[in-house]
Amino acid sequence: MSHKWATQRPISLKPLNKAITPSPNLLTPRKAGYLFFLLAICLSLNIFRLSSPPLCTSDRPLPSDRQIITELFRSISKLPRSKEEFWRQPDGLGYRPCLNFSKEYQRAPTGVAMKRRRYLMAVVSGGLNQQRNQIIDAVVIARILDAVLVLPILQFNLVWGDESEFSDIFDDRHFKETLKDDVHVVSSLPASHLRKRPVTKTIMPLNIDETWVRTQFMGRINKDGVLILRGFDSRLSKDLNSDLQKLRCKVAFHALKFRAWIEELGQKLAKRMGNGGPFLALHLRLEKDVWVRTGCLPGLGKDADRSIKIERAAHPELLTSRSNFTARHRYISGQCPLNAVEISRLLIGLGAPESMRIYWAGGDPYGGEMALEPLRSNFAQLYNKWSLADAGELDRIKHKSSVLAAIDYVVCLKSSVFMANHGGNMARSIQGQRAFAGHRKYITPNKKGMVELSMNKSLDEREMKARIKMMHLDLSGSPLLRTGKLGRDVIAFPVPDCMCTRENSRS
Repeated sequence: MSHKWATQRPISLKPLNKAITPSPNLLTPRKAGYLFFLLAICLSLNIFRLSSPPLCTSDRPLPSDRQIITELFRSISKLPRSKEEFWRQPDGLGYRPCLNFSKEYQRAPTGVAMKRRRYLMAVVSGGLNQQRNQIIDAVVIARILDAVLVLPILQFNLVWGDESEFSDIFDDRHFKETLKDDVHVVSSLPASHLRKRPVTKTIMPLNIDETWVRTQFMGRINKDGVLILRGFDSRLSKDLNSDLQKLRCKVAFHALKFRAWIEELGQKLAKRMGNGGPFLALHLRLEKDVWVRTGCLPGLGKDADRSIKIERAAHPELLTSRSNFTARHRYISGQCPLNAVEISRLLIGLGAPESMRIYWAGGDPYGGEMALEPLRSNFAQLYNKWSLADAGELDRIKHKSSVLAAIDYVVCLKSSVFMANHGGNMARSIQGQRAFAGHRKYITPNKKGMVELSMNKSLDEREMKARIKMMHLDLSGSPLLRTGKLGRDVIAFPVPDCMCTRENSRS
């Protein structure tokens, strides 16, 4: 019998007349019993009889039809939910924006870079949020070199297919004005430098610091007058001095403002989405390229999985994780995006009300509506920018992926609760900006923990929900110190570099 669709995940409902033998590699004495509460639901609801075919095998679930899986997750949706608890915002612990630059930083004379005629040009690549990160680092490098920054050039990318320039997306006047005391920014090179042969730096090592930048670039930019940076994404150290960390926050949360019409359109959609009440913004991350890059499988049936494997084999350079890991190993270790079934399980476990309005951001999921069906069956009010917009409202920007991503960004910032399904540049940026705005609720799924819970057959519904809440207590937007983990990005974790309490501020 052919299967119309399937989830990727090992929900692991086995035939009732077969013994369930847990893998010794998955269970330890501490994790004993971590295999499966859904079986109890199926039994209690008589969803299938002893003679029915298995809902899934030990390796991957293969539902016999959509009705079974839909009824199964409707039964999960009957778990009691606390509306007030889900929308409750985290305690910000008194942290507030605090960009108090040192006296030494503030004493640096303005206009020196213009007199020395040093110019830095940055060519930034990737999608919108990857470009944002590079723009932030370009400002920091310009400050280190005491150079004039030319408005960054957004490199055209065949994957994203957007020819937008900096001033098409960002408010360039606001950008220049906000940074006037930190870095002088101009729109283009002056005529005196147009004929100079610029120095292009195309290969930079990882984790470079201020000393490296000065040593490698200062002599060249003094001699040639113009330095062009390419391919420097994530090359600058995450652990710079305090003033440069604050500068990063100033660029990310103040200077990089979208054009007014983009902000207005995003806020208009957010207002429609809220409709007078709270809503959840979900960065879905279920596009085809995500499955290819992560080395995971979408679980929408054998044909869909085979298609992803073929695409990945044809473009091995796209795989961003270790190539010797199987898709199964990545899933068990929590490296895969949650699919719609797992997102539903997590939200319900956290007490999300069935009437909740969800705005999903990002591109179309691989598999289309079929991929969203389990989520929609539990949360019927599921929208994106296209379903919220009036007829023709987005027509002029439908081929501008960066502008569309900017609109998603605005709506996500305005949401009552935000959840990123699988991290990424946008997720980290919104995480930090929501923290900077007062630690507005941000759910970071514990994917490895969710996998272990889904495989635990000893938990009843109440225990399952309690454990989901427990494992996400410190993953819902409360202040997390950047210094608590080596290499954390200040843009995602602005405490304590860019936020402080009154006591810290006085000291």
